[in-house]
Amino acid sequence: MAKSVNKVILVGRLGRDPELKYTASGTPFCRFSMATDDSWNDKGTGERQERTEWHNIVAWDRLAEICNQYLTKGKLIYIEGALQTREWDDQEGNKKKITEIRAREMVMLSGGAGDTAGGGQQRRAVAAEAPAGNSGGGGTSTSTITDDDIPF
Repeated sequence: MAKSVNKVILVGRLGRDPELKYTASGTPFCRFSMATDDSWNDKGTGERQERTEWHNIVAWDRLAEICNQYLTKGKLIYIEGALQTREWDDQEGNKKKITEIRAREMVMLSGGAGDTAGGGQQRRAVAAEAPAGNSGGGGTSTSTITDDDIPF
């Protein structure tokens, strides 16, 4: 039996404040960027090298509302989700393509850019699992998270 896995785990900082929008059917979704850093020693020169990788994140339903309410630029967060690629035609008729991380879980690790990961209380939010076959942008699934589930 063939099985595949599409899972992404990132820890990084928000590059901009989340933007909350709604589909035509009223389903909330939230987009934001996230930066992860990588560093290594160059084998040839021995110099320390650094690189920042930017990721496009999208959250749906209640998780989108939580991200919009509590996340701000510079916060250190944990994101768990899956890669998804979207294609569309822009206004000039050019084909566009973007790969995003569809967030299923988010944990706030710090309050802002100056905070350290160990300095604050972790806050966690989890998206409800989408029904099988729902690979689109939001669908009609609803989250099982209520305000009572959130510890803050």
